[in-house]
Amino acid sequence: MATTNLMDFFLQATEAAAVAASPWRGKGDGKAADGAAVEAMRAVFDKVPFDGRVAIGEGERDDAPMLWIGEPLGSMQGVSGAPRIDIAVDPLECTNHVANNLPNAMAVLAAAPRGSLLHAPDCYMNKIAGSKELLGELSLDAENSYNLETACRILAKAPSELNVVVMDRPRHADLIRDINDFGANVIRIGDGDVSAALNAADPESDIDLLMGIGAAPEGVITATALRGLDATFQGRLVFKNEGHRERAERMIEGDIERLWDRDDLCSSDDSIFIGSGVCDGRTKGVEFHQDGKASVYSEIIDVSSGIHKFVSSTRKF
Repeated sequence: MATTNLMDFFLQATEAAAVAASPWRGKGDGKAADGAAVEAMRAVFDKVPFDGRVAIGEGERDDAPMLWIGEPLGSMQGVSGAPRIDIAVDPLECTNHVANNLPNAMAVLAAAPRGSLLHAPDCYMNKIAGSKELLGELSLDAENSYNLETACRILAKAPSELNVVVMDRPRHADLIRDINDFGANVIRIGDGDVSAALNAADPESDIDLLMGIGAAPEGVITATALRGLDATFQGRLVFKNEGHRERAERMIEGDIERLWDRDDLCSSDDSIFIGSGVCDGRTKGVEFHQDGKASVYSEIIDVSSGIHKFVSSTRKF
């Protein structure tokens, strides 16, 4: 499959971003870390033999100098027969965590054939994620209490045993109250809902659910990863302003406020997810060596084959 055949190139892109961001760990400058990751990832994309496009990424063209939504990528733009691939990307997931050297910062992307990933403006997304056992059982159209009760029933857990990850934001005050009232445990995170959703999908993890509003690019990336794991994910776009709503109406056919199931956000099995660790967490963070090289640790999910693996490699820096 075309996307899978380019996996090594895409892995190079996330690894390069992770290595570039890592020297900024704990230095308090998330913007510098993000800028370094974006530049490093973009430089790799210039060399990839494909006709690529950013389906959803760093933001609108006027606000993002690189990896802006709709930006063409690759060395085969317009070439007949070239693989036409869409990319959902966050060169540095958890910018603030890098600034403070906190867990789960990664360079992440999803790739799939053109038109297979949600192509949307820079906005938020309400999300719910969980394990394979919960597939088809949860819904963003339902009350929070219903989803919590359903998770407890299917996972055979008492409310006091249910662990729910929520990003620590004022917008989640009602959600956190509902979880507390139900008797479940709220696990607050600063950033990193991609890692949190992967943990919720992992039967070996102590996390049961991810709930709440985060960035839309990470939602599309997460949907791709969880499609490969056959786990639960739903999303609904949330607009910060009327400008984003108007752009969504131009970019998306149909109801822009619809509930997007996992396989609507990523509609092709010829898709992949890659996340390369910057700080320790879901994967190990980048390790620098005195010989001018760095060890990079990554998680790869190949949807078509069902392969899910953790890999490491050594790069010059």
